[in-house]
Amino acid sequence: MKKGDFIIFAVTLLSAVSFGAVFLSGGGGETVVITKNGDTVYEGSLYYNKTVRLNGNTVVIKNGAVKMEKADCKNQICVKTGEIRKKGESIICLPGRVTAEIR
Repeated sequence: MKKGDFIIFAVTLLSAVSFGAVFLSGGGGETVVITKNGDTVYEGSLYYNKTVRLNGNTVVIKNGAVKMEKADCKNQICVKTGEIRKKGESIICLPGRVTAEIR
């Protein structure tokens, strides 16, 4: 996959997730689920402040929001996503195979 193809794929995926989160969410979520390579590495309250470090990625849960604070991927799309707060929203780092989702 070429660099341009990857960027288009990532933007399309993030747009689809954002669209679904905005229109299908039933309000605020309570739980954050963080996965690495498809395996759950953390599941906890959205209102419990915590920093989860996974090799080159750092996910911060603070004051009812989740953000990818640091990632070692080149394009930093996951970091630029910013904070998520609502049920169904997610942050995805494709190169790092890390996801953070509010349920």
